[in-house]
Amino acid sequence: MTDRRPDEPGDLPDWFDAIPKIELHLHLEGAIPSDALWMLLQKYGGDPDVPDAEALQRRFEYSDFPHFLQTWAWKNGYLREYEDFTFIAEEVARDLAAQNIVYAEVFYSPSDFSGHGLGPQRITEAIRRGLDGCPEVTVALVADLVRNNGPDAGARTLSAIAEVRSCGVVGIGIGGAEHDYPPGPFAPVYERARQLGFRTSAHAGEAAGPESIWDAIRKLKVDRIGHGTRSVEDPRLVEHLVREQIPIELCPLSNVRTGVVRSHIDHPVRQLYNAGARICINTDDPKMFGNSLSEEYRLLTVNHGFSVAEVEQLILDTVDMTWLPDDRKTPLRERLRATHL
Repeated sequence: MTDRRPDEPGDLPDWFDAIPKIELHLHLEGAIPSDALWMLLQKYGGDPDVPDAEALQRRFEYSDFPHFLQTWAWKNGYLREYEDFTFIAEEVARDLAAQNIVYAEVFYSPSDFSGHGLGPQRITEAIRRGLDGCPEVTVALVADLVRNNGPDAGARTLSAIAEVRSCGVVGIGIGGAEHDYPPGPFAPVYERARQLGFRTSAHAGEAAGPESIWDAIRKLKVDRIGHGTRSVEDPRLVEHLVREQIPIELCPLSNVRTGVVRSHIDHPVRQLYNAGARICINTDDPKMFGNSLSEEYRLLTVNHGFSVAEVEQLILDTVDMTWLPDDRKTPLRERLRATHL
């Protein structure tokens, strides 16, 4: 990976920054660098409750998961023009490249911006223009159909996204208030997405329990589970996830920040790994949670006893969980191995 691969994580603290990484559960709107978000606030007149950059950071402290969703909606209120999406996409891509993230599959939520008269197709095109401004990182897009808007709206978003799939849209998902909007009603939308050739994920087992994950598997027939944290509450579910090798997009520090788990030490990442679950590690909304992918891996070693070799294998295993075609997975894997992965 680097010429100075440590035998133990503590031997080289910056090793986690230097290694090439992959991210599969990242929200574009939750990854806007603070400076870029501050510029958007100033563009649209600011917020009297956020007079400076320090206050902006305090805005991203949450009492619980619903409070996080309220903050998400507040932040999105400052994305009002197509050029804003081009701007943030390039800023996010440059931030990913600076972290040595070489490939990412990134959620975006086009239906959140219909109130500003913005259409999903042009939002997607604007985002792709921004991403193309940073060729150092490869970013595929995953359209979040936003469960709060209901399956009919999700179906309309899906149809719109299908028109611009050439912009690198590879899949769909549903985020939002999982505790209020279960997966089941979206089954016809997911079936249509498969017919259109899209891959599928769903946020499940984050703000709701194991039954939400079961529904995502049985009713939505998802390719991957987003979060899946609370799967450990049902041993039968864990056995199923292991047996079927359904990829789980774990986001440990996100779960801590939103109160899904009490602390990082309490996160079930090691339990799922030891059980043989197919897991990958992600940041979710890093600029809203103050985390990074380097920190995620570093804390796996500190709090859960992961070795350097296990971290390297987690990253390599993530290649197989991507929605890249097989002929593109091989060179990505070789690129990682060429740097000691």
